[in-house]
This record gives sequence, C-alpha cells and structure tokens, in this order.
Amino acid sequence: MTSSPIVAITEPAAGVALVTMQDRIHKNAFTDALIAELTRAFAALGTRADLKTVVLTGYDNYFSSGGTQEGLRDLFDGKFVFTDRDLYSVALNCPIPVIAAMQGHGIGGGFVMGLFADIVILARESVYTANFMRYGFTPGMGSTFIVPEKLGIALAGEMMLSAANYRGEELQRRGVPFAVLPRDQVLMHALELARSLAQKPRMSLVALKDHLAAPLRQKLPAFIEQEVALHALTFQQPEVRERIETLFGQ
Repeated sequence: MTSSPIVAITEPAAGVALVTMQDRIHKNAFTDALIAELTRAFAALGTRADLKTVVLTGYDNYFSSGGTQEGLRDLFDGKFVFTDRDLYSVALNCPIPVIAAMQGHGIGGGFVMGLFADIVILARESVYTANFMRYGFTPGMGSTFIVPEKLGIALAGEMMLSAANYRGEELQRRGVPFAVLPRDQVLMHALELARSLAQKPRMSLVALKDHLAAPLRQKLPAFIEQEVALHALTFQQPEVRERIETLFGQ
C-alpha cells in the first residue's frame, strides 16, 4: 500500500487498513498536504473490495491539532470556506467502518474529524477540545452537528461555548459513550476491534454502516450550510484576526 511521509498506510491484519497521520513538523495540523493525503487515502481504501475496516490514528501524543494558523488567516480573509477542503466527512462517507484511535490530543477540527468515525476511542491523558470560540469565531467542520450527536447536547454545548480543554479522563467521568483508555492501549484496542470487524462479511458491514450513517449523512448538509453562514458573520470581527495572531499555539 502506498504511503507518504505524512500519512502511512499499512495492513496489520487481513481486511484491516491502518492509516497513521505522522506529520511531526506540524503536529498533524490540517496543512494542504495532510488534507490531500488523507483524502486520497480514504478514497482509495474505500474502493478496496478486500478491506473491511479502516483504523485512523496519529503519532505519539498527537492525533490531530486541527487548523493551521495560515488556514485560519485565509478563512478570515475570505480566501476559502471550510467546505472547500472537506476533510471532516471522509470517515463518515467511507463505505466501510472507520475506527478513530485518538491516542493523542485532538484539537478543534482534529477532534471533530475523529468524531465522524463510526467507533471512537480516546486516551485518558490526551486533551480534546472544540476550541473554535477561543479565536472568537463559531465552530465549523460540522462541529455543531457531530459534537452534540456523539457527546450529548449539554456537554457539547459547554465544550463549544467555553472552548475549554478536556482530558480524556474528565470526559470519561462526564459519561462520554466511548472507550477511554491509557494512551498506550488505544491503538491496540482499536486493532482488536478492527480484527473482530474483519471477521464479518464485507457486504454486511457496508450495508449496516450505510444504514447507521444514513441519518447523519442526511442531516449534516443543513448544519454545514448554517455553519458557513455563521462564519460569514463571525469572522468579520477585527478581534478574531487579533486572536488568531496572538493566541494561536498557546
């Protein structure tokens, strides 16, 4: 299987593809290169008749750190909208089940991308945040849909409004419906689940995923449209540009 320096693709078991984001320079931020490689990987893997599941993970203590500072500047300047770079729905639209082994920090869009997987596993030590409002603009990438859908409306509202950081162990105490394990056990658990899925007929897996994902796929576009409209409103504030320049990476 073809890999790139920032996205490694291996097959640790029959029927299982492991996609590892490993852009250490940018901490798996959404650079143009990472977006292109991940999109290409999922497009290719989804057509493989011999594959039954995909595991998506990061490296060391990073799953994905979300948008880059340059990307946020471009959003502020109106050079693109987040729908131009649709990374958020690659897991949702993959025909076979996707397991997000979020062993490392999931920041902003990086956290949201993981939540679009069919099965999510978090690490007790890692930080997860929907931190869009930290910079003064409203959440995008389908956050206002998938975060409440997966975490519940109360916790999701708190996360998005406060833009606070949450350790996996705190989210576990708050009742998130995911496995939350020590970091060094996350990928191992994900691969065990993947091997279990790979024992099932591919046609049945595809049919069931399509059935389970159908309501999400149907509802998501309306939320995306609303988020784009909110971005057009909230990105226009000078305070947003100032926050992007002064708070990014802190």
